[in-house]
Amino acid sequence: MAWALKLPLADEVIESGLVQDFDASLSGIGQELGAGAYSMSDVLALPIFKQEESSLPPENENKILPFQYVLCAATSPAVKLHDETLTYLNQGQSYEIRMLDNRKMGELPELNGKLVKSIFRVVFHDRRLQYTEHQQLEGWRWNRPGDRILDIDIPMSVGIIDPRANPTQLNTVEFLWDPSKRTSVFIQVHCISTEFTMRKHGGEKGVPFRVQIDTFKENENGDYTEHLHSASCQIKVFKPKGADRKQKTDREKMEKRTPHEKEKYQPSYETTILTECSPWPEITYVNNVPSPGFSSSHSSFSISEGNGSPNHQPEPPAPITDNLLPTSTPQEAQQWLHRNRFSTFSRLFTNFSGADLLKLTREDVIQICGPADGIRLFNALKGRMVRPRLTIYVCQESQQLRDQQKHEDGDAANSTFFVYHAIYLEELTAVELTEKIAQLFSISAQQISQIYKQGPTGIHVLISDEMIQNFQDESCFILDTMKAETNDSYHIILK
Repeated sequence: MAWALKLPLADEVIESGLVQDFDASLSGIGQELGAGAYSMSDVLALPIFKQEESSLPPENENKILPFQYVLCAATSPAVKLHDETLTYLNQGQSYEIRMLDNRKMGELPELNGKLVKSIFRVVFHDRRLQYTEHQQLEGWRWNRPGDRILDIDIPMSVGIIDPRANPTQLNTVEFLWDPSKRTSVFIQVHCISTEFTMRKHGGEKGVPFRVQIDTFKENENGDYTEHLHSASCQIKVFKPKGADRKQKTDREKMEKRTPHEKEKYQPSYETTILTECSPWPEITYVNNVPSPGFSSSHSSFSISEGNGSPNHQPEPPAPITDNLLPTSTPQEAQQWLHRNRFSTFSRLFTNFSGADLLKLTREDVIQICGPADGIRLFNALKGRMVRPRLTIYVCQESQQLRDQQKHEDGDAANSTFFVYHAIYLEELTAVELTEKIAQLFSISAQQISQIYKQGPTGIHVLISDEMIQNFQDESCFILDTMKAETNDSYHIILK
């Protein structure tokens, strides 16, 4: 305090100088920041604002879009104003999306009486996961072999034509529809949001997805490549009934907030309106190969060979004629997979040699390829043939009598044995048995008049289809031949 009193003049001088300097600095502000010095358009052009600029509403907010898509699922009440809506879905549950025609009278007349194509996708909302989408989906495919991320519930859908799904694109489906007719598509999302989180301690928040719809019209060549409209919404997918519990939890949290806090949040709507967005960049990866999981017919739904999974590659059937050897190289193993209709899984077994594939257990193959294709691949790897429905063993009576005579005379001592031939039956009919016996005797089937079975007291019972169906598997018979009364044919007697 003493030093301040000794220097009153110095303080006044300093304060006066600061005021003068500050006034001088203010006097130039109007000249330096003229009207042309900065503009908001220049600021928004900076890279840090470009991402946000793309999400701004269009200049003409009253523009009527040609189509509107409505997801029949309630939005979350725990979303702040001006944020994008968030909708919770249950895994595997069918949800309706209504395809509405919003065109005014006379707008887009070239669509009248024409079909349009819509491509549905479930993609990542987070930019970080978008960059690694391919790796994320491949990992999901490995953990869930034979499953799809997105499916169409065909029986419940209305107005969709020629639904298709590319087996290599698990998160995409497409179909044709007529804008002038009522169209509703029911979709099922089979992945859950927590499958793509970093699992550390459990209880993590799941990642959000986006449902995006891109619609195209035909070009001059008849290909659906001319873009008409795109829209999307944000979703999270939970295990069955998990979405209902999450919606209830959000609603209860909002009820506990004060009226002033509630004003900061948007209300929950019964349906979700998909908002306009840019078309998905990879619009060409859905080709025109129909999925075996979806019928190309307009009115029917067919199940494909195997388990009906869209993951199964449609190829012409080819019988398995070769066995995989342990010495086969990875390249030869790949060729074997393609030859035997397992090309769908060739990428999974890229580096597997013949020995690697043959070491796989039945459980391993089923876990990798799914139940239907897994069992088929395991049987092919082990070279298993289809077991016949009935096997019988027959021996000619004349040969058996000769062998018995030799044994009684002591000529063959302990080395005598009877030779039987196996006959494999699939149809279990008398005609089939006749043909198999004719092959055994190297004669034509027409030379066998009748086949009998020796019954009790030596009676001869005519062989019928029903009798063959009641034969015990691996039964043994002695064949005796008897000249027929007419022609050069024979009767066969099974003893």
